[in-house]
Amino acid sequence: MDEPILDCLIIGGGPAGLTAAIYVARFQLRVLVVDGGKSRAAWIPCTRNVSGFPDGIKGTELLERMRNQACRYGAKIESEVVTKLERDESTGQFTATWGSGNATARMVLIATGVTNRRPPMDEELHDDALSRGLVRYCPICDGYEVTDKKVGVIGSDRHGVAEALFLRSYTADLTLIAPDNALRLKPEDNQQLRDAGVACVDGPAHAVAISDQCITVDTAEGHYTFDSIYPALGSDVHCQLAEQAGAELAGDNCIKVDSHMRTSVPGLYAAGDVVIGLDQISHAMGQGGVVATTIRNDLAKQRSLWR
Repeated sequence: MDEPILDCLIIGGGPAGLTAAIYVARFQLRVLVVDGGKSRAAWIPCTRNVSGFPDGIKGTELLERMRNQACRYGAKIESEVVTKLERDESTGQFTATWGSGNATARMVLIATGVTNRRPPMDEELHDDALSRGLVRYCPICDGYEVTDKKVGVIGSDRHGVAEALFLRSYTADLTLIAPDNALRLKPEDNQQLRDAGVACVDGPAHAVAISDQCITVDTAEGHYTFDSIYPALGSDVHCQLAEQAGAELAGDNCIKVDSHMRTSVPGLYAAGDVVIGLDQISHAMGQGGVVATTIRNDLAKQRSLWR
């Protein structure tokens, strides 16, 4: 027997997708979350920016709590990676396909996030360093954690400069390191770094060793040891499914949405880091609430939701 059509398919199980799932399930709509298990929130050893957890919470624990909450109210969660998303112009419905199956839905939320570009280092070493807070990716999230510590920023463009200057409000011991051969900085950037007392080192930069307390980076100018390093190398947006469905993208490949998280394609929505924003858990959760309410109200315009 064919599976009934979903009211809402959510692609991505990070803070945005799971918040939306909690809302949609509590709106008593049929919702499925298909999650590839790559949420950046899972990387966080301990986040202290999420309200209600004054002592912090591990990223994986936060996601598990959110999954349990969504399932408690009727959401279903599938651990798969959606590889294809199509919209039927005649019905307005969407079909998503993944390795072991597919689903048809009236509405689809894309909450697939982004992937940070990693510095050149062994993957196992990277993941170990990340779990210990020796590698960090978000100074807004955890700049407080490196207060008065020795910090390296790996990046050679305006993004690297901006990240180093942001972190300067937490510590005076900062070094900006080129990821490749040499720092490529404008004169005004050089002046800002000098004024802030940020040291500059040419690359290439390779993280070569970690201990319980520090990480060592090999550069063209020798070895440097830090309490934490911040790769400021940009990120890649997971926008492919939105493109397949015909959604309009911004210049940085984020998905364009209106103030209610609607994309340019009717019935298709986006939320979280895949949309231009702050890349913060709290912000993603807020967008999840907005988009879920929009989906509920847009469905109500299409058909009766009376029980």
